[in-house]
Amino acid sequence: MVRFDALRYAALAFAIGLAVHGVDHAVRGFDVVSGEVAVAGNVQLVAAMVTVALVFLGHRFAPIAAILIGAGSALGFSAAHLLPAWSVLSDSFITPAPGVTAFSWVTALLEIGTALVFAVVGARQLRTAPATA
Repeated sequence: MVRFDALRYAALAFAIGLAVHGVDHAVRGFDVVSGEVAVAGNVQLVAAMVTVALVFLGHRFAPIAAILIGAGSALGFSAAHLLPAWSVLSDSFITPAPGVTAFSWVTALLEIGTALVFAVVGARQLRTAPATA
């Protein structure tokens, strides 16, 4: 049986947050975001999937990857969704946007929250991990 530690739970929560937010994008339509947002989102998704895999494989760099992808994702999603439209990397929920619903808000906040938790848990695990030579 696999032992689930805090980082694995955080990775699972983050993966669920990503998936649910992806559902919102599918419901809203992928054509409502700029090409730049779509590329950035797909790059982030691949990096997140690799990071979650590292966690479940027990890779020694998993905590560092969780910090980087968690903090970067939270920052990126916050900038894209929670600020007024500011560039081609915006998918602002503040500025009237096509198809943005209460579900959109919940999924964006869920993804941002789980990304922050992933980063914090990664930092805690890194801090408490035994030193290796």
